[in-house]
This record gives sequence, structure tokens and C-alpha cells, in this order.
Amino acid sequence: MRILLVFLLLTAFYVMSTESAFGRTQSVTVSGMLLCRGSPASNIKVKLYDNDRFDVDDLMAEGRTDFLGRFQLHGHETEFTDIDPKVNIYHDCEDTMPCQRKISIDIPDDFISAGKAPCKMFHLGIIELARHHRGETRDCWHK
Repeated sequence: MRILLVFLLLTAFYVMSTESAFGRTQSVTVSGMLLCRGSPASNIKVKLYDNDRFDVDDLMAEGRTDFLGRFQLHGHETEFTDIDPKVNIYHDCEDTMPCQRKISIDIPDDFISAGKAPCKMFHLGIIELARHHRGETRDCWHK
């Protein structure tokens, strides 16, 4: 029994370490516009992740909003299963507490494309950062 357990663990580690050689590449593009109290929120950090359930999320892309509060990110990841993309927005709009407010938005599966070049874009639309968003948290370590 112990030998079987060791074999299964070694197999799992091997599969995870060679995932990029055997998985399938999937991609996604997301865009949006951020406002703070009705004005464009410029220079806001935005990150695109593959949300992994059992290990650290994979960063697929990151950037900042332009002077009009707009952003567009695209990234890809190689996985055995479907990627679970999400976009994280880190900001200090209407906030005086330590660390930054973090809004995390899941991207629907319909916007995942096969390969490195996304076929569709997920438009978040206009997001007002001054209001509280469902599931909003604080983040001190995203740098």
C-alpha cells in the first residue's frame, strides 16, 4: 500500500512538472474602463490570472490603466484542464486603510480560446471603483 502511495505521488509530481509539454494552451483577453468618483482612474494595477484550485494562481498578464482609465490584457496558459481566468484590480479609490482594495472578477468560459491568440474579448465595461464590490478584499502583497 505504501509503495502504491509513493508511486502515485511521484506520478503526480512528474505530471505537474511536465504539464507544459503535455497540456493544451488556452488564452483569454479582457478589457475595461475604471472610474473613481466618476473620473478616469489612471495608473491602476490590473492583473490577469489563471485561478488554480490546488496551487498558486498563474499570472498570465499584468498592466496599468491609461490616462482615460482603460486597460486591455491578454494572456495564455498551458493546462491539462480548462483554465479559470480572472482579473484582479488593485486600487485606493475612496480608501484610507492600509493595503489596497482588490476586486476579483471571473471571466466566463465562453471567452477562453484554444492556442496563444484569443478569438474573443471579454469586455468588463465601466467599473466605478468608489463603490463596494461583491467579494472585494484587501491585498498588501501583490506588488
